[in-house]
Amino acid sequence: MKDRLRPAISEKVRDVKLPKMFRVKQIFPRPRIEPERIPDTLGALLNQQPIPERVRPGMKIAITVGSRGVANVAVITKTIVDFCKSRGAEPFIVPAMGSHGGATAEGQRRIVEDYGCTEEYLGCPIRSSMEVVKIGVNDEGRDVYIDKYAAQADGIIVNCRVKPHSAFRGKYESGIMKMMAIGLGKQYGAEVCHNEGIGDMAKNIPLFGRCILQNAPVIFAVAAIENAFDETARIAVVPAEDIESVEPGLLEEAKANMPRILVDEADVLVVDQMGKNFSGDGMDPNITGNFPTPYASGGLRSQRVAVLNLSPESHGNAIGAGNCSVMTQRIFDQIDLTAMYMNCITCTIVESSKIPVIMESDKECVQMCLRTCVKNDKEHPRVVRIPNSLHIEHILLSEAYLEEARRNPNLVVESEPEEWPFDDNGDLPMENGVIVF
Repeated sequence: MKDRLRPAISEKVRDVKLPKMFRVKQIFPRPRIEPERIPDTLGALLNQQPIPERVRPGMKIAITVGSRGVANVAVITKTIVDFCKSRGAEPFIVPAMGSHGGATAEGQRRIVEDYGCTEEYLGCPIRSSMEVVKIGVNDEGRDVYIDKYAAQADGIIVNCRVKPHSAFRGKYESGIMKMMAIGLGKQYGAEVCHNEGIGDMAKNIPLFGRCILQNAPVIFAVAAIENAFDETARIAVVPAEDIESVEPGLLEEAKANMPRILVDEADVLVVDQMGKNFSGDGMDPNITGNFPTPYASGGLRSQRVAVLNLSPESHGNAIGAGNCSVMTQRIFDQIDLTAMYMNCITCTIVESSKIPVIMESDKECVQMCLRTCVKNDKEHPRVVRIPNSLHIEHILLSEAYLEEARRNPNLVVESEPEEWPFDDNGDLPMENGVIVF
C-alpha cells in the first residue's frame, strides 16, 4: 500500500510552490541572571531567614527535578544541593515528573541525567522510583499520594519553574503546586489528578497541592522564572507556608516574560523540531496556537502546522503530534508508542497522541500544508518557520510579510528572501540530528 500510495500523493503536491523566506530577529525584554551568577544569587536567597533554620544537620532532604527543559536546571539544582550540605544535611534528588520517562524509574532517572543533573555533577544520589505512599486526604475526600522517597524524607525542596500551562488557565498552572500534585504524585498521582479532565485541572492542582503542603515535609520551594529567550530571569525562594499565596504572582510575572510570534496570523506554521524538552505538549501552544483543549487559547493563528523532526531528548515520546496537521516520516519512525500513550493515558488528552498526515520529506510536509489551505493568497502565502517553540528570537517569514516586518519596531529584518535549502531528497540540512535553522 505504501509504495502505491506515496507516488500518487507526491504527485498531488509536487507543483505547490514554496515562497521565499527571510530571517527576522524578534525583540523582547530580556531580564536575565547570567549562569555564572546563579550560585551567588540563589545562594544569597537561600541564606535569608527563615530558610537556613529549616535545613538542619543530619536531615535527609529530597530535592525535586522535573522533565521540562528548564534553563540552568543543573546549576540551580547543584546550588540547592551545596546549600543543604553546608547546613550539614544529606540531600538527594527525586525525579518529579508524573508519568514521563515511560512511567519507569529508569526512564525518569535518564531524563534527569540528560539535563546534566548527574550524581557526579551534583554530588548527591538520585533516588528514582515509581512507588508512591498515601500522605493524606484532600478537601474533597480523595486520597493524595507522593513519591515514597520524598514522603520518607525529613524535608522536601520543590525545585521547579513557573510558567503558563499549555492546556488550561488558572491561578496555578505549571509551577510549584503542579510539581507537587502531579510531579511528586508520579504515574498514580498524576492520573488521579487528571481523572476529572483538563477542565478541572485549575481546581485539582491547588486541591492536591494544598494537601501535600499540609501533610508532607515540604520546607520551601525554589521557583525559576524565564525570559523570552529561555534564560533564567529571576529565581524566587518561597517558604512552604507562603507557596499558596505567592505562586499566583509568580505566574503573572512569568506570563509577562513569555515570548510570542510577532505576527498575528499565518497560513502555515512550520516547526523544525518538537519535543518534551520544549514543552509538555511537544510544542508550546502558547506560542504555536495549536491548543489540545478548549480550556486555553492564544498564540499564532494558522490554518496548518507542519512539524519536521522530534528531539532526541524526547526519547520517542511524540505527544503533541496530534496537534499538528502534517508531520514527516522521520518523526513517525522515531515514535515510541508506549512512552507517548503512557503520557496520553495519564493526562487524559487523547487528541495530542493522534497521528497526523505523514509525508516523506520536509518539502512535501510543507507543500501538503499549503495545498490544503483555503481562502488564502496562493501566489503569496503567509508562512512562518521556527526552530522550536522555545527558541523564537530568530524566525523565518515568507516574503508576503516583508513590508509588515520592515514597519514593525520589534522585528529586525536580517536577510533578503531566499529559497528553501532542500537537498535532492527534499529535506533540510541537519547537524547532530537537528535541522539547521
